Amino acid sequence: MTDKTIKKSPIFWVPTVYFAMGLPFVALSMVSVLMFSDMGISNTKIAFWTSLIMLPWTLKMLWSPFLEILKTKKYFVIITEIVTGVTFSLVAFSLPLSDFFSYSIALLGVIALSGATHDIAGDGVYLTELDSGQQAKYIGWQGAFYNLAKILTSGGLVYLAGFLKNTVGIINAWMVILCICSIIMILLGLYHTRMLPSGGARTGDAGSMRDGMKMLWTVIRTFFTKKHIAWYICFIILYRFAEGYAIKIVPLFLKAPLGQGGLGLDVKTIGLIYGTFGAAAFVIGSILAGYYISSFGLKKTLFSLCCAFNIPFIVYFLLALYQPISIWIISSAIIFEYLGYGFGFVGLSLFMMQQVAPGKHQMAHYAFASGIMNLGVMIPGMMSGYLSDWLGYKIFFIFVLIATIPAFLVTFFVPFTYSDREEKVLE
Repeated sequence: MTDKTIKKSPIFWVPTVYFAMGLPFVALSMVSVLMFSDMGISNTKIAFWTSLIMLPWTLKMLWSPFLEILKTKKYFVIITEIVTGVTFSLVAFSLPLSDFFSYSIALLGVIALSGATHDIAGDGVYLTELDSGQQAKYIGWQGAFYNLAKILTSGGLVYLAGFLKNTVGIINAWMVILCICSIIMILLGLYHTRMLPSGGARTGDAGSMRDGMKMLWTVIRTFFTKKHIAWYICFIILYRFAEGYAIKIVPLFLKAPLGQGGLGLDVKTIGLIYGTFGAAAFVIGSILAGYYISSFGLKKTLFSLCCAFNIPFIVYFLLALYQPISIWIISSAIIFEYLGYGFGFVGLSLFMMQQVAPGKHQMAHYAFASGIMNLGVMIPGMMSGYLSDWLGYKIFFIFVLIATIPAFLVTFFVPFTYSDREEKVLE
């Protein structure tokens, strides 16, 4: 196999690009929750701030048009991977400081900005380099490797943190974990200098702010004048609405003592069950969903994907109700939930790619769509710590199940602009 063939084959860059997307997102949204909990920060404060720092993933559409005129998409993928890697090291060295929480949150915010920019460029390469058939073919691998980062980050690395903190202390343990994240991101950046296609040439004058502002307005105007856009915005927000409440609280629920309504698991066990077994189930679900959709089409499968995504949240209510001490029962419940989560998540990703993004500014419009999606997760996430403290875990997870109802309704009625095999013409 020649070097040129390797570079052109998506299998050599799709998995690594989406792994590089997943690692910082998971580190900020999930792993930081356990890290700050270990260091004595309250649930309410953890949920609020670790949700708020995810804001760049919501606002990334505001600078996505500028990326298209300044440099190639490949350039931004590589530079953000390096910046993210270096900043992880800075977070690690902030932990021993007396005011560590303020410094670490600020630095994690920098990682969020870099990671959101990486997502824009990485998705742009994917959308530009692959046709609609290839997009459907590799969507499962994309989702699988995005969430394979969970196996390493919220699984293996959290397990390692739980092991190390008994020998080197909590602060040093988490410093080691953050430095490992740093090294991984820098190595991925170096790998992509050789393996990643450009994703097309830049489209404008790098020095023209006027061009950038004009393009931003064009992107915004064309996005909000798309056919069925009101439906699509509602669908994107509500599909993951219940998850937004659950995602920050589940690891805290698993860690909380039995007397406080939790399951009393230590960090090592959480890393093994929630981060490793659960994430592996997500990967399997993602891959299966890719083939499921490619066989039957997105339009015929979307509602079943929504059901697979939302119904399994019932396991957390059952765990809170019965508080089992059996690791096998807890593991089985989490594996079931993550299998459905991975299976259903692919439907939302492909819908945004094939129904919302198509057109001249598909990279920017996909960034708009994914930003709106993250807003639908961020806002309930910010409230989740307060609600779980107020309601208790049992009632809180009933509330999560109620929050799934809008997803079923909007998915059932959402219209399609394009058929599954239709070529998307430029707007």
